[in-house]
Amino acid sequence: MQFHHHGYVSGDPRVEPAAGVGINRPAELPDQVDVLIVGTGPAGMLTAAQLSQFPDVTTRIIERRPGRLAIGQADGIQARSVETFQAFGFAERIIAEAYRITEMAFWKPDPADHSRIVRAARAVDDPAGISEFPHLIVNQARVLDYFAEVMANSPTRMTPDYGYEFHSLEATGKGDYPVTVTLGHTSGPNEGTERIIKAKYVVGADGARSKVRSAIGCTLAGDQANHAWGVMDVLATTDFPDIRLKCAIQSGAGGSILLIPREGGHLFRMYVDLGEVNPNDNGAVRKTTIEHIIEKANDIIHPYTLEVRNVAWHSVYEVGHRLTDRFDDVLPEERGHRTPRVFITGDACHTHSAKAGQGMNVSMQDGFNIGWKLGHVLEGRSPESLLDTYSAERQVVAKNLIDFDKQWSSLMAKKPEEFEDPTELENFYTRTAEFPAGFMTQYAPSMLIAEPKYQELAAGFPLGKRFKSAPVLRVCDTNPLQLGHHAKADGRWRIYVFADAAPAGAPGPVADFAEWIANSPDSPVVGTPSDLDSDAWFDVKVIYQQDHTAVDINAVPAAFKPTVGPFKLTYLEKVFGTDPTNDIFDQRGLSRDGVVVVVRPDQYVANILPLNATAELGEFFAAVHSGQKEPARMAP
Repeated sequence: MQFHHHGYVSGDPRVEPAAGVGINRPAELPDQVDVLIVGTGPAGMLTAAQLSQFPDVTTRIIERRPGRLAIGQADGIQARSVETFQAFGFAERIIAEAYRITEMAFWKPDPADHSRIVRAARAVDDPAGISEFPHLIVNQARVLDYFAEVMANSPTRMTPDYGYEFHSLEATGKGDYPVTVTLGHTSGPNEGTERIIKAKYVVGADGARSKVRSAIGCTLAGDQANHAWGVMDVLATTDFPDIRLKCAIQSGAGGSILLIPREGGHLFRMYVDLGEVNPNDNGAVRKTTIEHIIEKANDIIHPYTLEVRNVAWHSVYEVGHRLTDRFDDVLPEERGHRTPRVFITGDACHTHSAKAGQGMNVSMQDGFNIGWKLGHVLEGRSPESLLDTYSAERQVVAKNLIDFDKQWSSLMAKKPEEFEDPTELENFYTRTAEFPAGFMTQYAPSMLIAEPKYQELAAGFPLGKRFKSAPVLRVCDTNPLQLGHHAKADGRWRIYVFADAAPAGAPGPVADFAEWIANSPDSPVVGTPSDLDSDAWFDVKVIYQQDHTAVDINAVPAAFKPTVGPFKLTYLEKVFGTDPTNDIFDQRGLSRDGVVVVVRPDQYVANILPLNATAELGEFFAAVHSGQKEPARMAP
């Protein structure tokens, strides 16, 4: 965390100085905004938290409720999401309060007596060491609280505007604010009245019944729901021995349970199988009482018993898998002729079962993807064509999610006798661990992802996949740390320069690259506005092959030691040596001749190049980063 570069700070360094639209920010929703986000769920709040880092972008997020969410339905936090929380600065705190999943137990009918269940297997949650971050369980409401804190502490001082619901929109494509949005007051003295807002862009994060989705003519299509589950968050006494372990329980008496322990040591969630739904049910299954769900749970866990003392929340849902054909307002025949103005995220564009713990996680990555792109376009850093990549990238991810969830939810609903292989469920859980953890996403080549021309130079950083961290040692203070953990969600591109074998300061490829990145007209860094720190748009780091004791910090080129703040102080924390016990070059298959790895603001690897391929690097950024000092004006 960098602070004191503007002078001594005695308060909380997480509270950034107000800047841009955060200075004298109006408490009331203004008539004109750059971005209007509809819905304060995980996708909406992450989008807002990312945009809150752009001081000159007016973003407001509305919510029909009168205040914060008290009890959320989602609770599974995959390791990729915890990586994202690290970028937003609250991973350590949420890990401390969450339940951590390290193993999963599988219970099945006792072969000697099918009326009883026995523990048949255990599976380690992350046997391959996919991430250094854990798999967590914590209520969605707390995730939203943390993002609200990030927003409030940001330069824009953003807070949600509660008590507004979305009614309709019209995108005219004309003027600086081409989207007209009609909202309704849901609380307060103006309850029942409407309000008109003009926006440059709208993000619909308003859930499975999204009105924004309807307004842009998108519909969810896919499988009809045909299986029902009762879900309850409860406090109870029980003799079931694995009540504090994640469990898949299959009963010979009929039905299954997915047991999810919750944070705090006592609360737990059960997804209780209610069976197939009659096509003519007309929603009757949703009226299943909590008493019936508890009774069914007791039948499934026999010979153990469950005495519920308190019900925090319960519901009944039917498993369905649905996906929209596009995630923005551009029709197929319009693609390439105009850029989108309205986007949908999260449950507004993909719905599935809750049992794989994916909904909140994938939704947040939707928000991360669109958030930085809107910020870059609105600040004039990137062309509007950048926004076309959102739907192209995220729809593929959602389709893969639904395909995965169909397999998992079908396996969870199968009766024990229907399995050809009695270990099929636990084998699937272990074999596919990388997907639900969030690490199988791989964006295809595009204006944002280079072709794999030089992939062999950095085999451990696959193009289009998230940048997988590894240990290094920081030279200036000798601290061991994870390289990826210092990539904050601040809208910056990361350029990691993995040096050749020459020592710091020696003539050669690293010195030549440093000269180019700092001074060449083709360098993306040179386009950074002069009133900002030189690393405000691009975070350039160097990692030497030597350990930290062999790197002379004074010999390191100035490009890796930017001057920051009004006092022009030299920032030394971008220079690293290898950890001799865990060499990052070996761990990530990095060329000993040196390699440049370019990472997007949302942590995905965008380009891999030799140290001497500066012309290609310049061309790449010329397409995605215009380097303008003023925002592009909207078409009249």
